[in-house]
Amino acid sequence: MNHVEPVPRRLRAFLGGELVLDTTRARYVWEWSFYPQYYIPIADTNRALLVDEQRTESSRRGTARLHGLRLGATHRRSCARLYGDDALAGLADTVRLDWAAMDSWFEEDEEVFVHPRSPYARVDALRSARSVRVEFDGAVLAESASPVLVFETGLPTRYYLNRTDVDMRHLVPSGTTTSCPYKGRTSDYWSVRVDDTIHPDLAWSYSFPTRQLLPIAGLIAFYNEKVDLIVDGQRLARPRTHFS
Repeated sequence: MNHVEPVPRRLRAFLGGELVLDTTRARYVWEWSFYPQYYIPIADTNRALLVDEQRTESSRRGTARLHGLRLGATHRRSCARLYGDDALAGLADTVRLDWAAMDSWFEEDEEVFVHPRSPYARVDALRSARSVRVEFDGAVLAESASPVLVFETGLPTRYYLNRTDVDMRHLVPSGTTTSCPYKGRTSDYWSVRVDDTIHPDLAWSYSFPTRQLLPIAGLIAFYNEKVDLIVDGQRLARPRTHFS
């Protein structure tokens, strides 16, 4: 916890089309174990947008002065913490901005969603010849002999299938959208209809995934946690995690 490392990438964030920060000198800080946060040198932020709230907040990283962000009619309160001289080594005169306070974040020229990417997390999309069968309440939703398997640190393997291998008669389009720091933003979500009952949001697809995940573009995956998956004839136990 509170491990600090330099970020070797250029970071930018925008609010209302205005550049809030632009830096190649950020720090990763692990406030908890799963992924880090960005801490930005205050000199690399647009200080004209910061509103000092005249309050402080203490943590194991030091004492932070709370700021809001104001741009025209947009006001994001208490979303920035500016650290002073008593901060952890390397964090003095840095600001920690709440992720959701920004409209968009970029590493170099690639948009990042949900939270910063961990430099120690890995996501691989590998083509496979394993047989995959997806069932729900006895109905066969999909059968494939050419899936793409996605291996993501800390998550169960996801099985992405060609649309021609999915029985689309069971799928009902949903308006749900989710995002992932490593895969991007989903383009489609589906509920599943079996015997006139709709089971919400069991499948999804990325039409425009991130560069590293291009093999899954347009393919469909189902939540392992909610359907029955049979891989090479073996029925898999349902995991407890629930991320697309």
